[in-house]
Amino acid sequence: MSYKRLIPCIFIAEGKAVRWFDDHTVIADDAIELAKQYSDNGADELLVFDLSVYADDHDEAIDIMKRMNRVIRIPMVAGGNIKRQEDIKKILYAGSKRAILNFSRQDSVKLIEDAVKRFGKEKLAVSLNDFDSLFKHQHVIQECCSEIIFMHRLDLNSVANITDIPCVIVTDAMDELELFKILKSSGVRGVSGKFVSEPDMDFVLFKEKCEQKQIKMTSFESMIEFPEFKVNEQGLIPVVVQHYKTQEVLMLAYMNQEAFNQTIKTGKMTYFSRSRQKLWVKGETSGHYQYVKSLTIDCDNDTLLAKVDQVGAACHTGNPTCFFQHLVGTDYDETNPLRVFESVYQTIADRKEHPKEGSYTNYLFEKGIDKILKKVGEEATEVVIAAKNPNAEEIKYELSDFLYHAMVLMVLKGITWDDIIRELADR
Repeated sequence: MSYKRLIPCIFIAEGKAVRWFDDHTVIADDAIELAKQYSDNGADELLVFDLSVYADDHDEAIDIMKRMNRVIRIPMVAGGNIKRQEDIKKILYAGSKRAILNFSRQDSVKLIEDAVKRFGKEKLAVSLNDFDSLFKHQHVIQECCSEIIFMHRLDLNSVANITDIPCVIVTDAMDELELFKILKSSGVRGVSGKFVSEPDMDFVLFKEKCEQKQIKMTSFESMIEFPEFKVNEQGLIPVVVQHYKTQEVLMLAYMNQEAFNQTIKTGKMTYFSRSRQKLWVKGETSGHYQYVKSLTIDCDNDTLLAKVDQVGAACHTGNPTCFFQHLVGTDYDETNPLRVFESVYQTIADRKEHPKEGSYTNYLFEKGIDKILKKVGEEATEVVIAAKNPNAEEIKYELSDFLYHAMVLMVLKGITWDDIIRELADR
């Protein structure tokens, strides 16, 4: 049985999150905070639709999507106001896993045929309001997209006879039995709409109800059950926690069976506190959550390795890692390239927010975009000239200058290293 997903949706109008189902009632003034709330509370994915009418509002909606993507730990799929290839690019560059083309618009058919050549079908989804559109465009849909978003309940058995593309149902149904029926349907990978988009939705509780109906909901499943682990006399297993990007060891903690099961269920690292003799979710008081990327076990089945996406500092002292007190050993260079880039970037961003007299970085920000672009161009030219010279050391210096000025441009335009890394990974 394939896993099913709970996917809240956010409709953006005039910068706010509204209900599409009932005359755009505002459900949250801060759409970004609502997205984070869904992510923190156990949603599996997020749908975002731009309902704006004017160009300025559309640009604001794209900016909101970008900022959402930086605070959520779940995939985002977004659409709305897609009229040209450039709109698709903007949505994908905002961090969306896929761009949704509305097939109630006739021009979307031609648009997706061109877009699949440029972005690939894995980057494209279509939204449909009725069965007739699916039947009429089934060949194009089959060839050009990887997901179908149905904007209301259809005859799902008929849909399965036409296409094998996974679909998400956006429904205004509030009855749990109706939602169970949808999730059990073949070809349905997830449900969205009014019920799962309530701001106070308890995703974990509803997933438990789904499991009771033999609907597999969690995207995490352990290959080995906890009773097969070798635990200590207190029934605990140590967990080494590592940052999934930098590979830095963050902390050591312990899990009992309940903590392990809770971690699997929620996707947030949950431990057993030996001093307090109770479960604790990392970050429940500080907000410095750890989101599971992977869990592995060693050859003796007696130690877990958790690779996590760490929010903020891992240590209660405010240090990024609990292992910061040097004891013995000679000095050596343990520079992590990603940490260097992130550190320089954060220093540049801090200069922008808190100007420092005499700072060259502040001088660039004060002069503005034209000066920064001029410097980026000059440094790029210097790299080309250095590459023509026999001394390879020159390239090192010029590339460093270029990357610094490129980071100043990134900070000015609100682009992070995460954005760049994600884009490179997708290629």
